[in-house]
Amino acid sequence: MDLQDGLLLRVFIGEADRQEGKPLFHWIVDEAHRRKLAGVTVLRGLEGYGAGSHIHTARVLRLSTDLPLVVEVVDEAGKVEAFMKVLDAAMPGGLITVEKVRMRPSPKPPADS
Repeated sequence: MDLQDGLLLRVFIGEADRQEGKPLFHWIVDEAHRRKLAGVTVLRGLEGYGAGSHIHTARVLRLSTDLPLVVEVVDEAGKVEAFMKVLDAAMPGGLITVEKVRMRPSPKPPADS
């Protein structure tokens, strides 16, 4: 198995965050796809809080319409670092983390699929 070095970028946002008239998580996925990054996944949290320290939860008695989300982006270091600049310009606030990873790239799909 051939592994290569890469970076995993995590963006911590809320469901209600928006960019260019659409949910921020959609915007991030669309931008990453447009830039041909290797992979992106959006994860919805059950509970959490951010800079404002307001707890967002999926508990029935305190159901939030702004649950926490984590958008994970993975690719080679240069592509992730370039994408971070796009995110910095689009979302001056918010928590972003980056960590080194070893990844096994997915094989490219056949051209006819």
